[in-house]
Amino acid sequence: MKSGILPSRKSVALLLDPDKAKGKALDNIIETAVSAGVDYILTGGSLTFCNIDPLIKHVRNKCSIPVILFPGNLLQLNTSVDGIYFISLISGRNSELLIGNHVIAAPFLKDIRDRVVPVGYILINCGSKTSVEYLSQTEAIPSDKPDIITATALAGEMLGMKMIYLEGGSGAIKPIPSEVIRAVKENITLPLAVGGGLKTAEQVKEAFNAGADLIILGNGCEKRPALLAEACKIRDSYRKRK
Repeated sequence: MKSGILPSRKSVALLLDPDKAKGKALDNIIETAVSAGVDYILTGGSLTFCNIDPLIKHVRNKCSIPVILFPGNLLQLNTSVDGIYFISLISGRNSELLIGNHVIAAPFLKDIRDRVVPVGYILINCGSKTSVEYLSQTEAIPSDKPDIITATALAGEMLGMKMIYLEGGSGAIKPIPSEVIRAVKENITLPLAVGGGLKTAEQVKEAFNAGADLIILGNGCEKRPALLAEACKIRDSYRKRK
């Protein structure tokens, strides 16, 4: 597996949705990401149905931050990225999102398998039904069920996942509770990514404190780009403690 794809310390990623990230706003958020020292730029998303290639090319032309594909569907496959988070929705029981789409994608990705990272994706209900739930036709695990969430994360690790991602879903009303993040982190040995519903610096700090290794920011930065710089400052404060 290519080094640098998985976070080895506290890290921050910016998730860009090609349906939304366009024009001057896109250039501005990339500039903010470069200035702040963002670790990764993820491209993709559950609602993305347009061609993702132009976004990847644009990001590469604008900066040298590693670009990681975060595919929400088969239309988003691309081999020109630095890495691919090969997502399996282990919180749901939709066989296509557990393994079906992966079987179709595997031959296309076989020549870059060193850049493919299997990720156990756990969708958590954080106050409302999200687009991910609707499109995936699965039910999110309630945020007040840390035992089920932890067991799901453990199963993902035992099945060979290389990272666990706790996701509140695009547009989540609130972030994933700290006690859930902490419970999962205390029981797995893998890097832990957390995203969805993070709108303030304090929420980012709480997620890092609870055990998140990688914070993924999307909608929150579209509405308030300064959040990205704030998150990176918090990340840096943890790194200085080492």
